[in-house]
Amino acid sequence: MKKRLAIIGNGMACGRLLDELFRRNAGLAFEVTVFGEESHGCYNRILLGRILTGGTAEEITTKPRGWYADRGVTFHSNTTVARLDPPTRTLFTTDGTAIPYDVAVIATGSAPFIPPLDNLTKPDGCPKEGAFVFRTVDDCQRIRAYARPASSAVVLGGGLLGLEAAKALSDLGIHVTIVHMPDWLMNLQVDRLGGEFVRKAVEKLGIFVRTGVAATGFIGTDKVEGVVLKTGEILPADLVVMAAGVRPRVAVAEASHIPVKRGIVVNDLLATASPGVFALGECAEHNGIVYGIVPPIWEQCEVLADVLTGANPTARYRGSKLYTKLKVAGVDVASMGAIEPKQDTDEVLQVLEERRGIYRKLIVRDGKLVGAILVGEGDTAAALARWFDRGDSLPANRLDLLCSGELSPASSDPEICNCHHVCQSTIVAAIETGHTTLPSLSSATQAGTGCGSCRGQLANLILKTAKSVA
Repeated sequence: MKKRLAIIGNGMACGRLLDELFRRNAGLAFEVTVFGEESHGCYNRILLGRILTGGTAEEITTKPRGWYADRGVTFHSNTTVARLDPPTRTLFTTDGTAIPYDVAVIATGSAPFIPPLDNLTKPDGCPKEGAFVFRTVDDCQRIRAYARPASSAVVLGGGLLGLEAAKALSDLGIHVTIVHMPDWLMNLQVDRLGGEFVRKAVEKLGIFVRTGVAATGFIGTDKVEGVVLKTGEILPADLVVMAAGVRPRVAVAEASHIPVKRGIVVNDLLATASPGVFALGECAEHNGIVYGIVPPIWEQCEVLADVLTGANPTARYRGSKLYTKLKVAGVDVASMGAIEPKQDTDEVLQVLEERRGIYRKLIVRDGKLVGAILVGEGDTAAALARWFDRGDSLPANRLDLLCSGELSPASSDPEICNCHHVCQSTIVAAIETGHTTLPSLSSATQAGTGCGSCRGQLANLILKTAKSVA
């Protein structure tokens, strides 16, 4: 008899977990039910900027409704789970519906952090017209409908999502100013110098940047008319997008009396303290760390799929090395491991090409790569990631690492999609068998369905390979 597996949340972690489960024939052992709060199937949140510029939800959807039906997955859209009752193995939705389960996975992700801002809401408690968060397809569609050319916008937050929102709004012909409280952009991924290179690239797009200053509130009665800075200055604004970070969504766990610190506490099995309940992704906390980037979450999904299906009962999640490679507001950015030296003996190598807007930084400890930053150039990122991941001893001349990448093992078949570890040979083979569009190629290989930064390379391979085949 099949067990009832309930997955709470239908974001990118859920989507990847479903892939890993069905890769291990989970349909033979489980009746799978997914609960999603949005009306859409699973989509790539990293590509939300496309919605702002007029794209459709279908363009970034990785699992349309038919995907669930084809695999016998019951998909409850527009459904919020309120709590679990682990002793009776029952979950309750907000409308009071009780649904039994045998195993539950909480994958509720994260929610936008709304900083304390004066005059954010109207007297009735509703947000002022023109104030938006940037987290879902619906958020982006509302922003797109409200935005008007020649209007002005302020984006609160200069991290990954904030920069994407600013770029998309700028592409609509809107005057955009980014307000970021830390001293440099993308301060979680790059150092101060790297942040300055990102800033210069963003400013070349026509976007204004204010760092090292906090917003304290809004002006305007029924709608937003401006943003008040801590300095007392007022930035006129027809709309404001709040992208000042996220917080783990842990309400379901708290209501279910499952231990929570910053995130839902899990062990190496991704199990919570409540038998039969697991958690993963941005809502989970493992060894005191909440991961908010794609690669660690993918690793968690592989381990949990092994554990749940019995494909590898000894699988354990031991934590992840941090690696991010993205194209942010049109700028290639890669960051891995330490971004600053932590020991007196750490070697630091920095290469600056100011006219080309390229910055590279390596941190070496005991002859091994323990951290790197790349801004404005992503070609060497995959090779550096292999050195970083394997912990191999580096060549005596550290500059060799920043050359063509030929020193890296497996350079004859470079990894194009770092999120799904898809190599060039796999992609070329798929193109040669007829997958000559991005959606078709991504569906066949999974490449480009993670962070999306490799989609430009995929498009180039399609053009090059299709032409040679023809």
